[in-house]
Amino acid sequence: MHDAGTGSTAHPSRRTVLAAAGLTAALALTPDPARAAGHDDERLKALISRMTLEEKVGQLFVMRVYGHSATDPDQADIDANLREIGVRTATELIARYRVGGIIYFTWAHNTRTPHQIADLSNGIQRASLAQPRGLPVLIATDQEHGIVARVGRPATLFPGAMAVGATGSRADARTLGRISGAELRALGIRQDYAPDADVNVNPANPVIGVRSFGADPEAVAGLVAAEVRGYQDSGVAATAKHFPGHGDTAVDSHFGFPVITHSRELWEKLDAVPFRSAIRAGIDAIMTAHIMVPALDDSGDPATLSRPILTGILREELGYDGVVVTDSLGMEGVRQKYGDDRVPVLALKAGVDQLLNPPSLDLAWNAVRTAVRDGELTEARLDESLLRILRLKAKLGLLDRPYVTATGVDRTVGTPGHLHAADRIADRTTTLLVNKGGVLPLSRRTHPRLLVVGADPASPSGTDGPPTTVLANALTSLGFTVTALSTGTAPTPAAIDKAVTAAGNTDAVIVGTYNVSATSSQPTLVSRLTATGRPVVALALRNPYDVARLPDAAACLASYSWTDVEVRAAARVIAGRVRPRGRLPVPVQRADDPAQVLYPLGYGLSY
Repeated sequence: MHDAGTGSTAHPSRRTVLAAAGLTAALALTPDPARAAGHDDERLKALISRMTLEEKVGQLFVMRVYGHSATDPDQADIDANLREIGVRTATELIARYRVGGIIYFTWAHNTRTPHQIADLSNGIQRASLAQPRGLPVLIATDQEHGIVARVGRPATLFPGAMAVGATGSRADARTLGRISGAELRALGIRQDYAPDADVNVNPANPVIGVRSFGADPEAVAGLVAAEVRGYQDSGVAATAKHFPGHGDTAVDSHFGFPVITHSRELWEKLDAVPFRSAIRAGIDAIMTAHIMVPALDDSGDPATLSRPILTGILREELGYDGVVVTDSLGMEGVRQKYGDDRVPVLALKAGVDQLLNPPSLDLAWNAVRTAVRDGELTEARLDESLLRILRLKAKLGLLDRPYVTATGVDRTVGTPGHLHAADRIADRTTTLLVNKGGVLPLSRRTHPRLLVVGADPASPSGTDGPPTTVLANALTSLGFTVTALSTGTAPTPAAIDKAVTAAGNTDAVIVGTYNVSATSSQPTLVSRLTATGRPVVALALRNPYDVARLPDAAACLASYSWTDVEVRAAARVIAGRVRPRGRLPVPVQRADDPAQVLYPLGYGLSY
């Protein structure tokens, strides 16, 4: 059962919402956007003064919750909530902890369909506003597009950051933000943890990679600012991440504690550039990184807990006074040095405003309350963060119109115009790196029968299946006769033999590759297929660095992701329906000598 609210059900008026928040008519917030953006501080301070300590603490947390409904989730989700949070539903979460934010995840079953998401959002708002001095909840998600997207089809899915970086188009970045922002807002999601402002200069980076726009800080800065403006033009808070810069690490902060060895001078020239650009663009929020940067703070603390980094550099040197949100507090990068009870307190002392997704909300919530009662944190310090959070909620219109409607969903989410825009952007992303003898584009006349083989990594939200299937179907729709065969990311000798046998009945082979390493068997697959005499086209489904380890392929392309929109665009390039226009946003080094560049930044062939 869904929560009522996206149909004809009447919602509280603006006056009722404000009254529920404890605002009298004299304190009612002006609808003037300029005032709502920060010039109503006295009224917001009056609101804060009415809050209890427990309500203030709750407003600082952004928490996960399982279930498709705020009041009636599935039993498995109730069990997960009880096990991890100690409540049954989102409604109980809000009543017990008065959280100021909730984050949606696919794996938490929050994002099944557009109308369900909108109903969930309305149910959450209704539950929060029903509380004494209740405030609207700032609902957030990670909708970066590409390999990180929590809201799937029929919402519009765009190419990811590095693919957009391959276009170099700030107009495309702004269009992506504007359309994605409009669709998220229609679903009741008012904060997006995007764009990624990291400069990816390490090919071995296991956590950022194609989530970054590229390796050139100025190019990244321009695309970050454009996407920020697109999102915020649509009334959704953009969030630049991961400050002070997560682009040069070989350790995933979900599982370890990365150390960035950049000098202060290099940090200024490289990592800081996109964040400065985002701040100039009026970014609403910045997310911290669970990394150590000794040149910025030699204490050994992660940036999330570093006052020299978050207050000294971000707030005082860069002049940023918007909301600072932590990356997930369940990640190992922030948990290795201190216990889960200390992390939220130290984050607030460092200058953080929002505490995202602690592993134990009860432990974290009580730790912050105790720190205030014991004098380690002052209530005035909490009020500083509350003011920033409420400024953002006011700017986004949550204090005026916290609810969404079914009509808004239907006229906004996944419209033909939005889907067309995503396809046109994708057509500008595919990058051709190798084309021996002009084998591409493939022609239905000379190569009518195709075999599609290769990696089938776990598909992001809302795909039509594994990439081999999506690519085969796309090429079939373009007039080819296509056979699809998944050989996996680590093809076995048996899988390779099967692919070689299948190639005997075709005229050309397309191999989808995924994160090809020195020990990978994927190059063996390509070599064995090349030995059949059929032309072999390699499509790097994630990192463009794959091309350096595939010398036998007749042609190599990079799609920067295996999502449907990018795979279908690659199919149009392979078939010659569109010309490859993407240019490498990162350099590709030689596999046998990483000090040498094989394909430089900006490289790309065309037909």
